[in-house]
Amino acid sequence: MATNVRVVLVTVPDRRDRDVPLGANLARTLVGERLAACVNRIPGVHSTFLWEGDIQEDREEILVIKTSAGRVAELTERIADLHPYEVPEVLVFEVDEGLPAYLDWVAAGCRSA
Repeated sequence: MATNVRVVLVTVPDRRDRDVPLGANLARTLVGERLAACVNRIPGVHSTFLWEGDIQEDREEILVIKTSAGRVAELTERIADLHPYEVPEVLVFEVDEGLPAYLDWVAAGCRSA
């Protein structure tokens, strides 16, 4: 049975804006706006993908975002607004089980202030 928690994967370019990694800016914004309880940043990803008919390669970070089911639509919209890519990767996964205290913590962290 699925819980109310969702994990969202997002890739961001491994670049800096005003000497701060883009992933860090996005993570701080999403947590600060309570759209996410936690964002893990995994640097050093080398992505190969097809874009506009050509094979592309880029250095990226993966953001592992923990949020509640009720915040997914707003979170996705906010990522699209802030993300530098024309079509950002945003994949949402249901969490079937987890430590109840952690699941409660995620839900509490995503409640509107």
